[in-house]
Amino acid sequence: MTSSTMDSATIWLLIWTVNNIGITILNKMAFQQVNFKYPFFLSAVHMFCNYLGSLYIFRSLARSASASSTSSAYSASAGISALLGTINRKQINAPGRKMIIAFSVIFSLNIAIGNLSLRYVSVNFNQVMRSLVPAITIAFGLALKKDISQRRQLAVIPVVIGVAMACFGDMSYTAVGFFVTVFCVILAALKVVASGEMLTGDLKLHPVDLLGHMAPLAMGQCLVLALFTGELGGIWGRREELNPFANFYPFFIVSLSGVFSFSLNICSLMANKLTSPLTLCIAANVKQVLIIAISTILFGTEISLLNGLGIIVVLVGSGRYSYVSLMEKTTAKASLRPVSALKDDADEEEGVALIAKV
Repeated sequence: MTSSTMDSATIWLLIWTVNNIGITILNKMAFQQVNFKYPFFLSAVHMFCNYLGSLYIFRSLARSASASSTSSAYSASAGISALLGTINRKQINAPGRKMIIAFSVIFSLNIAIGNLSLRYVSVNFNQVMRSLVPAITIAFGLALKKDISQRRQLAVIPVVIGVAMACFGDMSYTAVGFFVTVFCVILAALKVVASGEMLTGDLKLHPVDLLGHMAPLAMGQCLVLALFTGELGGIWGRREELNPFANFYPFFIVSLSGVFSFSLNICSLMANKLTSPLTLCIAANVKQVLIIAISTILFGTEISLLNGLGIIVVLVGSGRYSYVSLMEKTTAKASLRPVSALKDDADEEEGVALIAKV
């Protein structure tokens, strides 16, 4: 890996980390500081920003198709291709459209319920509970008769114990918040399984292409949820208070959260492209620590000794699970590759993951 590539990888990894932390903190600020307690509408804003972002990418690529190599349109397209690789807009058949609709429901519910969770529980509790996603994913895999090693199954046990310790007593959550967050964790695990099928199954869509197909559907679903839960009526009733010309701050927080949502998807691609899977796993665990630390300072979350020890156990256990998972994937790939290919790659540090599912 050249020094310029290492510099680019470091920059994108930092941006990815900041995006992860930023979107979590911004969502919590929207609910707690701005009093914008409309999680389904906020999710619709996220999907709208993701759709606009994917639309911009595809239109830039389309304009460059007939542009000369010296034009700005061609330069923009070359930059997008260099960052995200070759992106082809696939034509989806009827079965594929059904799969995308089903995935959009899972995706929109995952984001909406995740945002709803932040309304009822602390950021710390939300992050700790999300550490259960690997355990739930394993449960789904076993239910689908997939082969999951005993090492990986044992690796999630400390995470489950740590979550129990972290959630014991008062850690800024209610009974409603607890059940909402559990549902959020189940949906997150289901999204991991479903997204893997969309990206590597029969459709094999590029992540940006998948985002372009799925985001408008998810946005419509979130708006329907916002309508039936009374969020749109609540926003209309506060239209003078939330008018960006009269009070720009709420509009700024909500819009910036949407921008961060799309940026996070792009940064996830770049972080995977330029860094190793192990680096990304470590960064994900560092991100969790930073989110918990920052949210504790910003929102004044009280943490008991047992809760604190539980958080530490969860973070260490998550890191251990990530390591076990990565070693198994690396071993499996190495056993399938020819000796010559391994020799050619001897000077490279490690492989590159397909897409972040954190």
